[in-house]
Amino acid sequence: MDSQDGVTLSRPRPYLTRMLLFLTLVGFLGLILLPQFSEAFMANPGLNGLIVGVLIIGTLYAFRQILVLGPEIRWVNSFRRSDPGLALPKPPKLLAPMATMFGNRTTHVVLSALSMRSLLDSLASRLEEQREISRYMIGLLIFLGLLGTFWGLLATVSSIAGTLDSLDVDATDSLTVFSTLREGLQEPLRGMGTAFSSSLFGLAGSLILGFLDLQAGQAQNRFYNELEEWLSTVTDIVGTNGDTAPSADPSQTLMALANQIAALTEQMRAEQHLINGLARNQEAMQPVLERLTRALEQEGR
Repeated sequence: MDSQDGVTLSRPRPYLTRMLLFLTLVGFLGLILLPQFSEAFMANPGLNGLIVGVLIIGTLYAFRQILVLGPEIRWVNSFRRSDPGLALPKPPKLLAPMATMFGNRTTHVVLSALSMRSLLDSLASRLEEQREISRYMIGLLIFLGLLGTFWGLLATVSSIAGTLDSLDVDATDSLTVFSTLREGLQEPLRGMGTAFSSSLFGLAGSLILGFLDLQAGQAQNRFYNELEEWLSTVTDIVGTNGDTAPSADPSQTLMALANQIAALTEQMRAEQHLINGLARNQEAMQPVLERLTRALEQEGR
């Protein structure tokens, strides 16, 4: 077993368990309130059925977000435990860039800090892309609930206006007026039922799907953090044959180049100080040389 088996990625079973327990509790509560929910559902079967359908699709997608992590975790654990040169399981989808980069390794993994950050950024963008669909479904449930609310209110206002127009206030028989008013108010009450039932199903569905998305996000964050921890153990390591294999980090190369430039600059400054010192010494010796030259000329005469 190689030296890269210090970190094991854990499976997301606790999050699946929480989601199943939560759905069981919701189902038990729905079974208790089944008559009320059935009556509310029949207020607008079309729109409420659409809301329930979106909730079911969102629930399945939330479970899928966690289940797709299983093959990724198994691949990483198999890669971490396997000896160099052994065959690996089917390449994953989320970690496809990592699988392509490592390939069928013949030596221990060598990874630079820049490569590790690139892999983690790619994984983070893929996980975020998955969660965008779930968040959209949560917003869609709220939107459908509000749509049903305004739809019901519009129907209520229209029916109330029709009731008032058909009401004969000049009739002498108050019983006839009351009967007409009672029959006319049935349509506005059905419109209010549409409004409140759609809001009920939309908000309840968004709460359910929001909890499931929260668990899926926590499972993805745990997977990301554990993968980052494992990659940090295989970054810039020395191979078992004694060969130093890590690729040069561009930032380290730039730092070394900057240090060399700084050293060259200091050397040039030292040489410049030396030249300036020689120039000053030459200027100080100039009068002495001139006197010596005049003295030699006088002796020659």
